[in-house]
Amino acid sequence: MADFRQAPLKSSDREMLDYATKLTREPWNMAEQDVISLREAGFSDEAILDINQVTGYYAFVNRLADGLGVELEAFWKEGRE
Repeated sequence: MADFRQAPLKSSDREMLDYATKLTREPWNMAEQDVISLREAGFSDEAILDINQVTGYYAFVNRLADGLGVELEAFWKEGRE
């Protein structure tokens, strides 16, 4: 699916993806309530840290690649054109 909001997901998965999307697109707007919402969805502090670290890592790597003009390998482009 191109948009997780249209996918049939558990509410906890949707909460996780909402958090990751916000952290990726507008990290300056993150607040304590974002973490509280993940806890209320059933995520442990360890799982929340994992979600945060994986999201941050991918943002970091993508910015490095974009900043250096790294081209995607052909298999990443398949089905997107």
